[in-house]
Amino acid sequence: MKYQKLLSILREMESAVLAFSGGVDSTFLLKAVMDSGISALAVTSYSETMPGAELDNAVAIAKSLGAAHKVIPTDELSNPLFACNPRDRCFHCKDELFSKLAAIARDEGYRFVLDGSNYDDLSDWRPGRQAAAKYGVRSPLLETGLTKDEIRGLSRDMGLPTWSKPASPCLSSRFPYGVQITKEALKRVELAEAFLRGLGFGDLRVRNHNDMAKIEVGAKELSRFFENETRNAVVQRLKDLGFKCVSIDLEGFRSGKLNE
Repeated sequence: MKYQKLLSILREMESAVLAFSGGVDSTFLLKAVMDSGISALAVTSYSETMPGAELDNAVAIAKSLGAAHKVIPTDELSNPLFACNPRDRCFHCKDELFSKLAAIARDEGYRFVLDGSNYDDLSDWRPGRQAAAKYGVRSPLLETGLTKDEIRGLSRDMGLPTWSKPASPCLSSRFPYGVQITKEALKRVELAEAFLRGLGFGDLRVRNHNDMAKIEVGAKELSRFFENETRNAVVQRLKDLGFKCVSIDLEGFRSGKLNE
């Protein structure tokens, strides 16, 4: 069984610092770390690229699992190589994160730094993997061959609240490569997505194309934008946030679309 293999890998490590976002993968890995009995510290990084609700969620989940947990700031926006939003943007973000986790592991006596990359991540554009390699970060879920569907299934069986949680990459993923990332634009996207979730939309993204917002929602929810009340409310709110133009992607939501 893959879960037993995962526990064996973790026990061989003896101690580790885990990059913990509170998403499906890192929550499952934290549960496995706890089950393995090794000495571990979950660390959640926080910056303008992370919605506040996601930070609150990570803190609550770590507490519910009884894990040792720390929140640290990161400042990737101060790096012009990140803020100018090149195709390897994620490398610079993860370089900032893993350098800090590596320092914590060194200073506090943990043998390894872990992340929640899974086997499916090998099929997508992931510059952050290069940063992981730079700092010797281990990816036990990937090493075990666990796919996202398997992780969700096992999480459901374990009663983890994240088993059906939608993917929630950092807010910078809403910016097409080459579009400058700023604190103000990140906040605008965060508030726009929070508004849409408040209207009951599920999987969604608000892509920031400079002054234009391009909304992606599930194909089954597209028809709601043809209701005058919903459309008018969305347009008004997003324009109040500073977007000059609001559009709907008729192809619907698909994670990783900007990588295409």
